Amino acid sequence: MTRLSRRAFVASSAGLVIGLTLPLKSRAQSGAAAALQSGATDGSTFAPNAFVRVAPDDSVTVLIKHIEFGQGPFTGLATLVAEEMDADWSQMRAEHAPANTELYKNLAFGMQGTGGSTAMANSWTQMRKAGAAARAMLVAAAAQEWGVPESEITVAKGRISHPSGRESGFGALAEKAAQLTPPEEPALKSPAEFRLIGTDLPKLDTPAKTDGTAQFTMDVYREGMQTVVVAHPPKFGATLAGFDDAKAREMPGVTAVHEIPQGVAVYARSTHAALMGREALSIDWDDSGAETRSTEEIFADYAEAAQEGGRDAEMIGDGAAGIDGSDQVIEAEFRFPYLAHAPLEPLDGVLEWTEEGAEIWLGSQFPSFDKPTIAKGLGLSPETITLNVMLAGGSFGRRAQDTAHFANELAAIAKAGGPGAYKLLWTREDDLHGGYYRPLTIHKMRAGLDADGRITGWEDIVVNQSIMAGGPMAGMMKDDMDPTAYEGATKMPYDFGNARTGWVSRQSPVPVLWWRSVGHTHTGYATEVFLDMLLEAQGKDPVQGRLDLIRADAPRDRAVLEKVAEMAGWDGTKVKGDKAYGVALHESFETYVAQIAEVSQENGLPRVHRVWCAVDCGIAVNPNVIRAQMEGGIGFGLGAVLFDEITLAEGGQVEQDNFDTYRMLRISEMPEVMVEIIASDADPTGVGEPGLPPIGPAVANAWRALTGQTVTRLPFTRATGA
Repeated sequence: MTRLSRRAFVASSAGLVIGLTLPLKSRAQSGAAAALQSGATDGSTFAPNAFVRVAPDDSVTVLIKHIEFGQGPFTGLATLVAEEMDADWSQMRAEHAPANTELYKNLAFGMQGTGGSTAMANSWTQMRKAGAAARAMLVAAAAQEWGVPESEITVAKGRISHPSGRESGFGALAEKAAQLTPPEEPALKSPAEFRLIGTDLPKLDTPAKTDGTAQFTMDVYREGMQTVVVAHPPKFGATLAGFDDAKAREMPGVTAVHEIPQGVAVYARSTHAALMGREALSIDWDDSGAETRSTEEIFADYAEAAQEGGRDAEMIGDGAAGIDGSDQVIEAEFRFPYLAHAPLEPLDGVLEWTEEGAEIWLGSQFPSFDKPTIAKGLGLSPETITLNVMLAGGSFGRRAQDTAHFANELAAIAKAGGPGAYKLLWTREDDLHGGYYRPLTIHKMRAGLDADGRITGWEDIVVNQSIMAGGPMAGMMKDDMDPTAYEGATKMPYDFGNARTGWVSRQSPVPVLWWRSVGHTHTGYATEVFLDMLLEAQGKDPVQGRLDLIRADAPRDRAVLEKVAEMAGWDGTKVKGDKAYGVALHESFETYVAQIAEVSQENGLPRVHRVWCAVDCGIAVNPNVIRAQMEGGIGFGLGAVLFDEITLAEGGQVEQDNFDTYRMLRISEMPEVMVEIIASDADPTGVGEPGLPPIGPAVANAWRALTGQTVTRLPFTRATGA
């Protein structure tokens, strides 16, 4: 929103805003947030709080503290407010909250940010209280206006009523409600009273994304804005030795070339000119500190490191000692490549630097890191910076940067260019070459069986880089152990009697980052495929065999597995004609998911026809969003296990460039997905990531039943040669 349109909005605004206490200096890109911080209203806007705004036209705008990039927080969190306000869904609106850590921090990890499938879980009570407080104040205002007891007033579908026939919308009472003191502990509904929670409400951001009015960072243009692209080192850890920009400066439209800490930045009047200018650069790179090993060399190093056994991440019973002396030992080594996030909208950001300060438009997943990074980079006080959190075209973890490396680069190009407006763009090639991948990982697994086929011991040694070590999140580590490196390989629902998970930490200049479902993306595959191998060796049914192993204190795991078996009509037959069936169970982010995949062989690869999915994520706030996220996780995960890997050639340079060499699952390859949500009265948990981990092992287990081949190195294209 431009400054002009902001002023127009503020001048016309009036109403009630409620949530948590909001200092007047807080700002955001939204009109609602602008009205809160400017004070330039007609005096009727109530702004002691930050989440809910009631406008004179009866619309209710909810300021959402989590970035919306398709996973549904605009809709989900607005549903919580609407439920407690007894609003009608047609009057609900949602906008991004301003960058303000104290007000809008994620209660799960104490900073403003989106990740770990925590948006709904950490907001469940907070947003309901905001809605309930708004309702209580509107009711109190009506009682005063009409001279009746509050207890006689009812609210339904956005209308406030009294038996006398008096009736009002929210907007007409907003000015009077603005004079009242919000209740500290407003009464919340019981689940039995829910009217909106649990229903398939349409997503609030769909209309704007459908008609093209939704504004993404790529849509932002400022007067006099220059477009900037950066030439980064072609090898991770390399540094700039020198460059010749003479030909680049001769390119039509190129306005400047500057060295910045990240590489060489080319400034131009258009994207095309910037790209042509970058191509014309002549650059020398110093590879002395670079990663020059190939993928195969890194895997060889990791395999050798696995022999060390690593540090104990989990020890149950006698651990790996339970394997010693067993009648049969089964072993497998699983290899997982680097993976890029490859969101449809690559990284981009706009920064306008004036005498007043700086304003930024950015799909910021971690505003608490991005805003102070930009302030420091420009030498400005954070109070003079406005960070507008924009809609983003996907992330899958890519925008969750604890290093704030993109914000740092955005500040660097502005610092080098001086005051003005700049749009920094990463191309698809920049994105795929740019690192911050899912860590390359090895799982070295062993298990023992006794003479009767019972499991006597289980060991999983995980080797990979730490995502958290050395960064702002390192404080979440304990004893230098990074739980995101092996999560899902520990705290499994199965009773093996004796079990051990070990972790070996390796280092590389290749930067790594959380990728959708983080550690679970590889631990879910390794553990569930290996377990299926053990059950097959025992001659056991893969569903019943898992049920026999599930501990008594893991009833939710049992429930989703039983439900998915019921959905798929599981009868123990793994192969029927030209199709095979595989099952997998995995809990991540406190959400329980079981899947069964129906697979045939086509052109040497699995063809997945149908997937049955049972999920327990606590109270289902919006079943439509939950089903969509399960479907999306299945599609995203399926494409990754079938096709995707980032590989380093000999010398360390990335081999993939765009979607032709790092391809996505095509719509014609998307299976039919059936989702059942387990009824629950537990608080809601995340759904953005948990649908992904089971799909890979479910397909792999069906593939082994069909072909006899156990795929221990992903993707399938590499394992099968297809």
